[in-house]
Amino acid sequence: MSTYTRLTIDDIARMAGVSRTTASMVLNGRAGQYRISAATQERVLATARDNNFQPSHSARTLRIGSSNTLGLVVPELTNFAHASLAQAMEPICHQAGYQLLVVTSNDDPVQEKAGIEHLIARQVDGLVIVPCAIAADVYRKWATRLPLFLVDRRLDDPALPYVVSDAEAAVTELVGDTLGSPDDEIYYFGGQPDFSPSIDRLKGFRAALARQGIVPRPEWIRARDYRRSTGYEFMRTCYHELGRYPRFLFTGSITLLEGALAFISEHNHFDIAPQRLVTFDDHNLLDCLPLRVDSIEQDSHALAAASLERLFAMIGGEPVPASVTIPAKLHRRIRDA
Repeated sequence: MSTYTRLTIDDIARMAGVSRTTASMVLNGRAGQYRISAATQERVLATARDNNFQPSHSARTLRIGSSNTLGLVVPELTNFAHASLAQAMEPICHQAGYQLLVVTSNDDPVQEKAGIEHLIARQVDGLVIVPCAIAADVYRKWATRLPLFLVDRRLDDPALPYVVSDAEAAVTELVGDTLGSPDDEIYYFGGQPDFSPSIDRLKGFRAALARQGIVPRPEWIRARDYRRSTGYEFMRTCYHELGRYPRFLFTGSITLLEGALAFISEHNHFDIAPQRLVTFDDHNLLDCLPLRVDSIEQDSHALAAASLERLFAMIGGEPVPASVTIPAKLHRRIRDA
């Protein structure tokens, strides 16, 4: 049995010496409407204050039809891009009078479903989701119950609006900068191939090679997931297959880059590492590495602002808005030859 005491509005009314109805009116801001005296109001408020009491949020939600909360579902908060997205969303929600509730899916559709159902049970006013399933009908059923917006990953369904980064164009440009000859060799380490970010990043990679007249060999392109351990394994395998490192390398996320660099560092191979690396995602620590790493940064603040602006509009009764693509930022780091 719990040793904690949960106060109710009946307890506050008893301690303040008023009826439950009077306590309820005062605590829910309706004292003036019912002409409750200032002295009585102060007595009830002081009692609540002294006992750290807050009126039931669930009861308030049922009464006014709004919880002033939003749900954010991300695969994992250890993912730098998704943590940055959550961080960017929180002050926007606060300024608009909303509390942001965050749950993680671990890229597991079963865990994601449980998290979404929990948020809906808490009567959130809207949802922002980084989806981990590729079937649109999984999310369409929830979109009929409350305003819902996808971010970072898209699904091709007009009922599921999204805000994503223009990954294809950014990868094409930055990888294209890396290449200078049809004889160049560049490997691709990517994540889940069925997810839209992976599709866009690989399209951009292939487009950059095509512009240089390079036909990629099948072994150049490797994709599994965005885990650090995968980047390590890909780098280890490449090194042993080639007897050296690839000349150039593109990684589809900073976690894959971390894994690749971990293998290089473990063997003290910085002097024979790939001549140039390009990665999706950015971090200030990339400025401090002995290797040149050019990177693509998602504009987390623009993604957060664009998705929440449209979600607020849907909560206000406006129709489903058009989807949006946000330009990514390119970071070119110069190293002496």
